[in-house]
Amino acid sequence: MEDNYQNRTDDDDDYPMQGSQDGGYYRGDSQAANDDEGGHSDSTEGHDEDDEIYEGEYQGIPRADSGKGSLAGGPESVRAGEQQFRDVGVSEAERRKDQEELAQQYETILQECGHGKFQWSLYFVLGLALMADGVEIFVVSFVLPSAEKDMCLSEPNKSMLGLIVYFGMMVGAFLWGALADRIGRRQSLLISLSINSIFSFFSSFVQGYSTFLFCRLLSGVGIGGSIPIVFSYYSEFLAQEKRGEHLSWLCMFWMIGGIYASAMAWAIIPHYGWSFQMGSAYQFHSWRVFVLVCAFPSVAAIAALSAMPESPRFYLENGKHDEGWMILKQVHDTNMRAKGHPEKVFSVTQIKTVKQMDELVDTGTDTPMWQRYRLKIISLSQQVRNHLLAHDETQIPQYKRTTFMLMAVWFSMSFSYYGLTVWFPDMIKYIQKQEYDSRTKTFTKERVEHVTFNFTLENQVHREGHYFNDKFLNLKMKSMVFEDSVFEECYFEDITSTHTFFRNCTFIASLFYNTDLFKYRFVDCKLINSTFLHNKEGCILDFSDDFNNAYMIYFVSFLGTLAVLPGNIVSALLMDKIGRLRMLAGSSVISCVSCFFLMFGNSESGMIALLCLFGGISIASWNALDVITVELYPSDKRTTAFGFLNALCKVAAVLGISIFQSFVGITKAVPIIFAAGALAAGSFLATKLPETRGQVLQ
Repeated sequence: MEDNYQNRTDDDDDYPMQGSQDGGYYRGDSQAANDDEGGHSDSTEGHDEDDEIYEGEYQGIPRADSGKGSLAGGPESVRAGEQQFRDVGVSEAERRKDQEELAQQYETILQECGHGKFQWSLYFVLGLALMADGVEIFVVSFVLPSAEKDMCLSEPNKSMLGLIVYFGMMVGAFLWGALADRIGRRQSLLISLSINSIFSFFSSFVQGYSTFLFCRLLSGVGIGGSIPIVFSYYSEFLAQEKRGEHLSWLCMFWMIGGIYASAMAWAIIPHYGWSFQMGSAYQFHSWRVFVLVCAFPSVAAIAALSAMPESPRFYLENGKHDEGWMILKQVHDTNMRAKGHPEKVFSVTQIKTVKQMDELVDTGTDTPMWQRYRLKIISLSQQVRNHLLAHDETQIPQYKRTTFMLMAVWFSMSFSYYGLTVWFPDMIKYIQKQEYDSRTKTFTKERVEHVTFNFTLENQVHREGHYFNDKFLNLKMKSMVFEDSVFEECYFEDITSTHTFFRNCTFIASLFYNTDLFKYRFVDCKLINSTFLHNKEGCILDFSDDFNNAYMIYFVSFLGTLAVLPGNIVSALLMDKIGRLRMLAGSSVISCVSCFFLMFGNSESGMIALLCLFGGISIASWNALDVITVELYPSDKRTTAFGFLNALCKVAAVLGISIFQSFVGITKAVPIIFAAGALAAGSFLATKLPETRGQVLQ
């Protein structure tokens, strides 16, 4: 076995081989012919025990023993330190050269591996992770109408619950993006999805507002790593001519996540019979079932991802030649067998690896274990910090300009897109409310005596009325307002109320039994010799109050998400043909123009149509932006940069949502001008970015 190893020396960086091509990375023809006689090459994972090992096939590199002496004190220590600094400078130059050579060779290897079964398997696995991200965006907005009643939420608490997922995803994108460049794409994604699944599960059972908010925050932190890692991970298995198209196809899973969330909300939340409770302290309503179901894509992604390998590019960038080679061989063999060519042998025997700066660090064998772990954590933190700061001075000007441009484009697109997509449903609700208020019946100075009300009272205003010896039994009050009225010797029993208030009213010798008419429903009222018995505890969740409105919310979200399908298809088919910049700038300009059509949305159907139009056009911009971000940065900084930009995206989303919501019911002009201006600025700056079509993955 030892005779078959391809020995590597410190002075031999290019690994020349007899009969090699492209710099000596492939076997000679005679050797390849010998390999073809014996059969076919199998995947390194899951291969049969009787697989043959071909003569000359790569079987690992023996590690050279590197002697490291201890540093002594005094002048020798100073000279050693100076030498170490010089070595660091030389190592940085060697590392950059290695990265350039690896990028070229890696592209050639991916061409040999082909595009087939392995990439499509990884496509669906990573698609589940991206689907989980799409689901997370919709969860809180769908459960909020029910959760606000179930947990008695005030308006500030409702707003915080609606925005908390974006804060969590912002932290998660920044954290997991940086870690994925240090500990690996697969491992970081597994950890982040696990955190998302765990706290999504907990959030469906916790009862208090604070604990629910905390669980949704950590759930967002977990899923925040999905987008930065998924696109970087998948791109490192794609050859140059396939990258733009298949990254765009991958974006479709975000749409599928939105459709899944809308369909599950439609099927589960309005069915209030899907609930149980243990006394008055613990209640599990159907909206909690929906939250639980929304964790399924994340759990499925974890299970599927466990069977997939780490990115070979990550291994090669971190000096792990053997691991990277074996995964690339697995990709090659899986694709060749699926295409009916099992006899084709993976011809690559040596792959360029990048010199590692970490090799200069030695904690010593006598260091206590706790100290070694502490040093490892500190080292990892410093490495992440260095990645974030892009400490290589020779690369700062290049990446600084690119990063600032991308920051502006990401911010402008996120500000307008998320602001408008939340503003649309709010405008639809506002239009519905206006229509509902237009049907309000008003009664003035009525006098009602000895009457029993046992039917639903809805959408009425009663002013200066007098009610004597009346009974209100087993009824619902929806959007009822009583002003300046007197209730004398009246009896209220089994009352369920929604948006019902008594303002400046007087109650004389009246009895309230088993009602949910709490103190906050009585505004500036006088209670004289009146009694409350067995009041209902907590907030009452009644889905029938907003049954039709709930279906409308889910239906609108479903249509808006489905509308991006044509844009996804067009961007996938044209991404590698017209280029990323034309796709990004063109889609942004058309989205900017479409904003001005919002002026004509004066009805529900009109607003829904405009929502679909805007979503279908703008998705092409997002797909192009994702592809450009992946391709502009080198592999050792790719997920760090993507995570930072995605975190900025969430900041812009929170800002856009907050600003746009404040103008609902006031004016349409300001949100439209803000959105159009941001998109126009983003499309202009996008033209200043470098085109990445046809480039190898750096």
